[in-house]
Amino acid sequence: MLLVSIPDIGAVFGTYTYLASEVAFGVLAFVFLYRADALRRAGVTVAALYPIAYIWDWYTLTIGVFAIQLRTGVDVLGIPVEEHIFMVVVPALVVAFHETIHEQD
Repeated sequence: MLLVSIPDIGAVFGTYTYLASEVAFGVLAFVFLYRADALRRAGVTVAALYPIAYIWDWYTLTIGVFAIQLRTGVDVLGIPVEEHIFMVVVPALVVAFHETIHEQD
């Protein structure tokens, strides 16, 4: 088994590590969505999924399923601001890859 050392970006970004990673992946999603002319489709998908994702996230954080390290400590509506960004970035990135892969169809 080959083990590869992964750089510790937490040492660089500290409490902004989670936020920085969400911004980086958000930019990637935006570029792919723009390229595939799918910004509106992604927006509709994000809007449809966001309420469900919010409830799920709030619940799992409330009961202690996971703890988020290396975050800013800023909460909005009971959950970390980074989680709100995550709930936008993940479905946007999925739509971005789907649209990019299937833009020739």
